[in-house]
Amino acid sequence: MQRFNLDDSFTIKKITESERYHDVNTHNYFQIVFIKDGKGKYFINDFNLSYEKGDVFFITHDDKYWFEINKRTTFHYFQFTELLFSGKINFTDKTNWLQPIEYLIKYPKIAPDDIVIDAQDNKTIWDLHHIIMSEFEMKKHFFEHNISNVVSTILSILVRNIKNSTSSKKDFKNKEIKIDEVINYIKQYVYDKNLLKVSALANRFNMTKSGLSASFKKNTGESIHHYILMYKLSLIKYRLLHTDFTVSEIAYQLGFTDESHLTRIFKKYNHMTPKQFKSSNCNETSLPE
Repeated sequence: MQRFNLDDSFTIKKITESERYHDVNTHNYFQIVFIKDGKGKYFINDFNLSYEKGDVFFITHDDKYWFEINKRTTFHYFQFTELLFSGKINFTDKTNWLQPIEYLIKYPKIAPDDIVIDAQDNKTIWDLHHIIMSEFEMKKHFFEHNISNVVSTILSILVRNIKNSTSSKKDFKNKEIKIDEVINYIKQYVYDKNLLKVSALANRFNMTKSGLSASFKKNTGESIHHYILMYKLSLIKYRLLHTDFTVSEIAYQLGFTDESHLTRIFKKYNHMTPKQFKSSNCNETSLPE
């Protein structure tokens, strides 16, 4: 196994195995896994699927996974933490890289698969993979900045493929599956309040407002409005603990009127202010299912 490090915020690992493989030292990393060659079975959480040369997967630090290898396999792991992006000083750039990570964190719990379903996107991601490998090994001026930007681009392409895959599934066998799709849609578009109005959701899923509201409440035990609010609060907690955004910036990102509005809502449900939460709670990292 070959391993390279970038101040613990980014790691590249090249691994070739012939039997079962599981890296146990990945609890602090997000991982993009490239299948350089080989084939076998990939197990993640409660799912399993076949893998082959050219596949790309995304794994979070909460996922339980391993590979059962049928044909000798070479893996390239890009392992990184949020610190990889912490040097970005531009507010828009920081927001743009964070949104794909937040979306990808819960993706494997929906429908794990080779993430890249578009052939051209697969080629692009592998081209970007080669760029990162070259930048990392050559270590020329600005290589850290270039790696950060290219990883961010890969994440955006992964999210695009996931969204294209889920949006193409129009037929539903029952109401419960449709509610799962509503939840997925909410998480995709949590930053656009107009798309999350009950009227807009009802129109998107070909239901009446009352029908959608009743079905959502029956299947989840809470109203659409409450679910969206709780999901936003979980994103706020994640950003408080894992980014250097101010409370005011987070309020803007998630559609609150201002910092005082966010603080009031946050305190109502958490019995402390966002700043108190940030200083006293260091272990909460998960997003809602």
